[in-house]
Amino acid sequence: MPEEVLFKTEEVRSRTEIADALVAAAEQIEDGTVALDSPTDDYRTGVPDEARFEVELERLTDSETGEQRYELEYEIRWTE
Repeated sequence: MPEEVLFKTEEVRSRTEIADALVAAAEQIEDGTVALDSPTDDYRTGVPDEARFEVELERLTDSETGEQRYELEYEIRWTE
């Protein structure tokens, strides 16, 4: 089954703005409906009472510069 991206946004935000967005997302998840909005798109989806929750922290090193980049990902998965 091919992957279908329903919504995606990426932007630079301050740490406080990121925390505020995560708090708002947590409140929506707890209520059972998540609203995803960007200047060009929006999407709404229901979240079931139980879902798989994954937290992942990665460190990646640029092969040319040696600079290290970190990625912290929170992922929620469920089937319908």
